[in-house]
Amino acid sequence: MPKKVRSVFRKRSLLLLLFGFALGMIGAVFAHKGIKATSTDKFCERCHVHPHVFKSRKLSSHYATKSGMLVRCVECHLPPEGEGYLKEKIRLGAKDIYGFLVKDSADFNWEARRTVEMAQHFTSQRSCLKCHENLFPLTLTKEGQEAHLYYTQNEDELLCLNCHIDVGHYDPNRIHDRNVGFGSTTVANADVFTVPARVSALETFTETVPGTTVSFKMVAIPGGIFRMGSPEDEPLRKSDEGPATDVEISSFFMAETEVTWDEYLAFYSATGAEGRSTDTEGRRTLDDVDAITGPTPPYGQPDQNWGMGSRPAITMSYYAAETYCKWLSLITGKNYRLPTEAEWEYAARGGTETPYFFEGNPKTFTEKGFFGKLFGKQNELIGKYVIYRANSMGRTQEPDRVEANPFGLKNMLGNAAEYCSDWYAADAYSRLPEKVKDPRGPASGEERVIRGGTFKSDAALVRNAARDKTQTDAWLKTDPQMPKSKWWLSDCNHVTFRVVCEFDENTGKQQ
Repeated sequence: MPKKVRSVFRKRSLLLLLFGFALGMIGAVFAHKGIKATSTDKFCERCHVHPHVFKSRKLSSHYATKSGMLVRCVECHLPPEGEGYLKEKIRLGAKDIYGFLVKDSADFNWEARRTVEMAQHFTSQRSCLKCHENLFPLTLTKEGQEAHLYYTQNEDELLCLNCHIDVGHYDPNRIHDRNVGFGSTTVANADVFTVPARVSALETFTETVPGTTVSFKMVAIPGGIFRMGSPEDEPLRKSDEGPATDVEISSFFMAETEVTWDEYLAFYSATGAEGRSTDTEGRRTLDDVDAITGPTPPYGQPDQNWGMGSRPAITMSYYAAETYCKWLSLITGKNYRLPTEAEWEYAARGGTETPYFFEGNPKTFTEKGFFGKLFGKQNELIGKYVIYRANSMGRTQEPDRVEANPFGLKNMLGNAAEYCSDWYAADAYSRLPEKVKDPRGPASGEERVIRGGTFKSDAALVRNAARDKTQTDAWLKTDPQMPKSKWWLSDCNHVTFRVVCEFDENTGKQQ
């Protein structure tokens, strides 16, 4: 190449390089300005049109900080700059724009989204730790020190959100402390029952709990033989549901509904460790009942602020459920207890042998898989009988929302899962002898059986034969107390229990 040509080529190359560099610098400047412009709180408000979000933010400790520093939306909802900030901004931005253009925010259940399960997908743990580098400031309380020490020992399992979910969006109903006022109610003396129900035959009756205003329906369940577990060809079946086995069950009574908050609070008021209540005349006559020590005050609000009344009592431990049954037995003179797994499934089936006690294929109802997401929600038959993920609005519901099964029991398959007395074992059914009567499960184990789906469950998990187990450690993961409560569960809001009453010589005994 001639020298003159090379010289021209070099000049042009240099000019192109300088031009490209200039364009890159200009692009970088504008890109930086664009990122900054789209990271302001005002810009966030353009897509996030639900006004309660901004109202709750301005009331939060992260808006009106003691130091006067203002925390912006992106500083919580995006990771720190240089740690995947841009990638996450693009991901969430695309999601927000799509939702703004295609969806109606009025259709969203915003309360159900204010949970740790949901919030962890839209907040950054790394951003929390970048600002809060010192987890043990001098102003931290003893309880806070213990909680933060526990966090440092379990960083792989815990999130800041587990305890501090409302620091960015204030919730006046959230209690993050020992709830000493929980369950304090006053009742008129005229409404208090003085004797329990009299029962002399296997007939449905209404139990009346002496010294309380509480009554509840106990349904007579006639004994019989049924096929426990699911056949191998049942859709969405799991391996621990078999082999299906013929089981004989004796007659018993079972509560029409899961234990309600009204029922559980009567127990809490009568036995709670902070002091037991009496009626307006001070009547306490059962020494054995007085000897039962009930729950200590919970940490936080056990009902999740969803409401109490006839909703199922949740967040209590297996130990608390057993103690409740003991108290109920002593105060009524009957033998109340938790159902065995066999009794539970027999009652749930109500004489049927299909996946549900009503007609329907689990594959039709499920939201799992591509076709399930498209068509699973469209079948309303299951919603007639079951409170589950598609119709629960993210919380438990009152029993009257659903119709009863053939035995007259409500919410056996949904709303909240229920404790059974059996120890859990994946191979429990294979251990059963042929033609067994009233089995009570393995002699020992580490976790207990829970049966029935929940308000969080897909249709696949609300089948008659679906099984699950307690998760003791996981359900107490964020309890900040030392030692952890044996009465209340800090990380489980979907399990309750239902009582059964034995049909025996004590059934009709009066106090």
